[in-house]
Amino acid sequence: MGFGIDMAKAKEIHKTNIREARTPKLQELDIEFQKAQETGADTTAIVAKKNALRDAPADSAIDSASDTAALKAQWNTSILGASPYS
Repeated sequence: MGFGIDMAKAKEIHKTNIREARTPKLQELDIEFQKAQETGADTTAIVAKKNALRDAPADSAIDSASDTAALKAQWNTSILGASPYS
C-alpha cells in the first residue's frame, strides 16, 4: 500500500492559494474603481473583474477535480495570473 493524496485537503489548499493570489488583484481593482468613480468613467468592466475574482474559490471545477492534475489545471491564469504549481 502506498501513500495517497487527500483530495479534500488538496482542494482546500487550492482555494487558499486562490484567495492569496486574488487579494492584491482585488486591492488594485479597488483603487482602479475609485479612480473611475472620481472621473465618472464606466466601472462595469472593473466590477466584472472583481466578481470573477470573488467567485474563483467557488468554481465547480474545484469540487469536481478527481486528482491533483485536474485540480492544478483548474487555475484560471486569465484572472489569477501565473499558476503557483508550475
